[in-house]
Amino acid sequence: MLKNLKFSFAMFSLTIALPTYAYAVDGCEGRFPNPITDICWQCMFPINIGGMELSAPNQSNNDDPPPPLICSCPAPPPIFIRYGIGISFWEPARVSEVVRQPFCSPTLNGTVLGSSSAPRGNNVEPDGEKGQAFYHVHWIQYPVLNWLGMAITEGACYINESFDIAYMSELDPLWDEDELSFILNPEAALFANPIAQAACVADSAKAAITDFGIDALFWCSGSQGSVYPLSGNHANHVGGVDSSLVETHKMIFKLHRQSMAMDTSTTGAICGNVPQPILRKNQYKTHMMYPIPQNFKAYGFGAQSVIWGAGREFPYKGEDFTHMVWRKRTCCAF
Repeated sequence: MLKNLKFSFAMFSLTIALPTYAYAVDGCEGRFPNPITDICWQCMFPINIGGMELSAPNQSNNDDPPPPLICSCPAPPPIFIRYGIGISFWEPARVSEVVRQPFCSPTLNGTVLGSSSAPRGNNVEPDGEKGQAFYHVHWIQYPVLNWLGMAITEGACYINESFDIAYMSELDPLWDEDELSFILNPEAALFANPIAQAACVADSAKAAITDFGIDALFWCSGSQGSVYPLSGNHANHVGGVDSSLVETHKMIFKLHRQSMAMDTSTTGAICGNVPQPILRKNQYKTHMMYPIPQNFKAYGFGAQSVIWGAGREFPYKGEDFTHMVWRKRTCCAF
């Protein structure tokens, strides 16, 4: 515990001391996240303790039912069963970097992590028309609560995680080719028709009202378009902010399909994470950290970015993005 606190203090001191402007390294821009100014701490709410909800202003919840007040989980002998209190909360757990230059890491102060033959990202946005875009995505374990020794993770529902670049699309041949990505998502053929895509209008409408879309329409990302294919190509590019959101959505879905991300939010996962090959998208919400933090509210996938996204994309330096990814946790606190 003491070691964790020392590490937390060192990380906190480093980020406070850093200037807030971005650095350029071989055309790669970025800055270390500041835990005070770049993270939406009120986005941990609502927190449910049994049927009691603790809320915060301007924070929406998904449609999950509250956890049971009394819960039980298997335990090693001689206890066998351990009883506790059901809680649920939103955890800042991952960072998604959506970049054009291969191996560029805005989170690591604009560091280029290596060289690669992977294609460079691009976006084409004709005037008044939807364009095409391709981005690389880096998936980073970012267990802020563990670093800060927050009681909600130390005392209950603790997951032992450390900072780690868990996935980089530059190393994945399926990310560059829609045809190869079909191996992971053959069901995409069922939704490549006007009727299935028209259903995404309902997803967008619900997300506009409640900040969360419709889980049953798992192939939709609301106002950002279709999730399929699970690759870096996005056929409905209308701006970098929306494209970065749908690319993050694609990456999470892909990791769930590859059993690298799990169900953490349903009552079935109250005693531990379980596989979830079809992403339940309302388990997650995000807010932007770079280039310009949007630290007052997090939104589910498919929510409109027209208001908060204004002014957060600008030529060259503002075309790479990082998003804090919040995941819903439901667990049995002993």
